[in-house]
Amino acid sequence: MRLSWLALGPFSLLLISVLADSNVHPSEASLSRRDGDHHHMSHAAPLLELNETELTLNHQPIPESYYTIDFDDIEHASERHPGLMFMHAVTMMLAWFVMLPMGIAMRSVNHAWHKMVTLGFYGFVLLGLAFSTAYRKLTPNMYEGQVHGKQGYLWILFALGLTTIDFLNIFRRIYLYFRRGQKFEIRSFWSSVILNKEESLSSEGTEYTGLVSEDPEEMYMAELVSPTSPPPHKHVHYDDDTVPDGPTAQWAKDVRRHRRDYSQSAASETTLFGRSHYDDEETNGDRHLPAKIPIPKRIGTGVFATLERILVFGGFAQVLTGIVVYTGGCRENYLNGCLAHLIKGAIFWCYGLVSFARYLGAFAELGWAWNRAPAAGYPSAEFVESLVIFIYGATNTWMERWGARPGDPFTTKQIQHIGIAVMFWFAGLLGMAIESKTVRQWLAASTISALNPSKRDQEAVAEPPTYIASFNPFPALVIGVTGAAMAAHAQTYLFQVQIHQLWGNLLLAWSVLRCLTYFFLWLGVPRSMLPSRPPTEALGSFFLACGGLAFMFSTEELTIAAMRRGRDDVMMFLNVAVAITCFALCWTIAVVGFKGYLKSRIAPPVAYHSSA
Repeated sequence: MRLSWLALGPFSLLLISVLADSNVHPSEASLSRRDGDHHHMSHAAPLLELNETELTLNHQPIPESYYTIDFDDIEHASERHPGLMFMHAVTMMLAWFVMLPMGIAMRSVNHAWHKMVTLGFYGFVLLGLAFSTAYRKLTPNMYEGQVHGKQGYLWILFALGLTTIDFLNIFRRIYLYFRRGQKFEIRSFWSSVILNKEESLSSEGTEYTGLVSEDPEEMYMAELVSPTSPPPHKHVHYDDDTVPDGPTAQWAKDVRRHRRDYSQSAASETTLFGRSHYDDEETNGDRHLPAKIPIPKRIGTGVFATLERILVFGGFAQVLTGIVVYTGGCRENYLNGCLAHLIKGAIFWCYGLVSFARYLGAFAELGWAWNRAPAAGYPSAEFVESLVIFIYGATNTWMERWGARPGDPFTTKQIQHIGIAVMFWFAGLLGMAIESKTVRQWLAASTISALNPSKRDQEAVAEPPTYIASFNPFPALVIGVTGAAMAAHAQTYLFQVQIHQLWGNLLLAWSVLRCLTYFFLWLGVPRSMLPSRPPTEALGSFFLACGGLAFMFSTEELTIAAMRRGRDDVMMFLNVAVAITCFALCWTIAVVGFKGYLKSRIAPPVAYHSSA
């Protein structure tokens, strides 16, 4: 009850505001401005040409920026240093969008060169900082109070913290190395502890090959992909009395112990919190079952992996703030609108890239790649989408009044945006409720209770095939309604209306394509662990990412600057957004493909067969 009153609070205030305005004299109401806007009348048609007089009355003149110094200031051409800024951008891009994703992919497969790639990441970061420092020393400060630099140092400290945690595993490997009791050698110590890599047993020759049992993880994978193979627990095993006494027996025992320890330390992804896969094995009769990972280890590994990937989005945030500072945007009373467009547009942009990664096969181990989940116990992708939508709506409902003075009436624009935020709030709740297995059991309780108690066997309550997958339309509904609403958003100038229609329709197109994905998957539920890759998701991801980028292009300050320079062409904006989006999708497939290539090098070969 308390939650519902909190939600109805904004609606009550908006209703009071609208009713209070109804007492205004008709002649006065016809002159009132829509949205509390500074230069748009309530029933006036969008303007075709820029009204500089109106802009001067309501906005401060846009000051010079680093961009104007480097490219527009002809009188001081000898003092320009755009090359330093270009090198700063290139080195930082290489660090955050090349070396960092490579390091994350290598760490996920415990690659020996992961540490070297990490050092390369910090090397490019240091080069970028050096170019930035030189540029700022040679160029006057054109943006007072900017936070791009401070924010960048915070992200670097964040990365250093994660790297420190990851490097602490060296001490764990040192402990495992000496626990084996083998003779200390510099070569084996370097390979095992520093490179996190064991020497190949094949170098010892074939004399003792049969004395070593197979790797537990390899046997478990073979059991999954080869059901006709012999039972994996029936591997070669030698008792003390089977192997003759002497150096040979001692060597075999050491190797078996070495393989057990190595399977725990280096066979899969590791962090300070433990491994992300199976730590041990259990044998129960004729069944070979992997031991369950303790919940603290699973949580710790998942948190570490999530924080690692957040760094990539942090790099994208730095790109946005860097462009804003270099071009001198988002100042004075442009700030709130600029932040709203950049933050929300960036969310849709990142959402589109993640959706495309899902289409390619990322997160397939969780069942998020439109496939059948290999293991149970993970939330569905739709649940995560609904959770993010809920958090966004619950927080953004109250942010729309930022900048308003106490007692100010609600404007039309605020009512529009608060309504969208409340929709996100409760549509997210609906999505999470649909994905909850407990709620599903409650909804099915009336059907089960209607059965005859004597018929309540397993066959009578068999789940339909569609229960395998998730068919949750509410994330698509939220994004689609948002796109349709913003496409009809009133603006001062016709060019601004067209840009809002552009990205609004792109978001709506993603919503329609997501619904088509559910429609086709409903007809044929995924039954394979491999990604099904519905083509509607490839197109929808492109539209969503492109719409988010066009959303960021639609800031009032950018559209006004385009009109001043004669660049107010919707086709140009669309083509630029499409080109950048295609480049970003190529980067996405490169990252996902590189990780898949690394995994294919360490995984046992698999024979695929058609399921048609």
